Amino acid sequence: MINHIDVSVVLRGTVCDLYSNLVTRPTGAAVRAEIEQQLAEIGGRTLTVIDFTHVGLLDFSCADEIVAKLLLKYTDDGEAREREWYFLFRGLNESHHDAIEAVLERHGLAIVAQVDEGEPQLVGKVNERERVAWEALCRLGAADAVDLAEAAGLPESDAERLLDDMRRRRLAMRVEDLYVPVGLSR
Repeated sequence: MINHIDVSVVLRGTVCDLYSNLVTRPTGAAVRAEIEQQLAEIGGRTLTVIDFTHVGLLDFSCADEIVAKLLLKYTDDGEAREREWYFLFRGLNESHHDAIEAVLERHGLAIVAQVDEGEPQLVGKVNERERVAWEALCRLGAADAVDLAEAAGLPESDAERLLDDMRRRRLAMRVEDLYVPVGLSR
């Protein structure tokens, strides 16, 4: 199932009808709470597109409240790990990207972002080996550890660990015996 959340609509509905900027920690907390409420109504494996297209400004405190705290809650290490929620962040402009990347780095997190209609990309804290594995997975479209090991030039045991880490961090979904990168539209 794919769910779409327009952050500007959530902002206008929770804070102010005429406001398109995400500034102050309380604003970010209110927007995240509404997003979490919408997520609570969804069952099963879900890909949620978090769309920032119509958001003007995004400060660091709102990026922390909305993006980082959302990921901290909904990854395998978070309190809501019993559900499989995956996120694709769209409509990020340069200032959004800067604020989000800074908070992701600080928390050791990563997201899948799609700029305009381009291919998805990783943003945040990933090492070179993780990036190589994720890019190889995107080229393949779907893969198991054997396929990824061959495509990325990795030992199979490393590919298996990287695939599981990507799933745990919500960068790739496990579908039966294969892993699929979040946000890939092929």
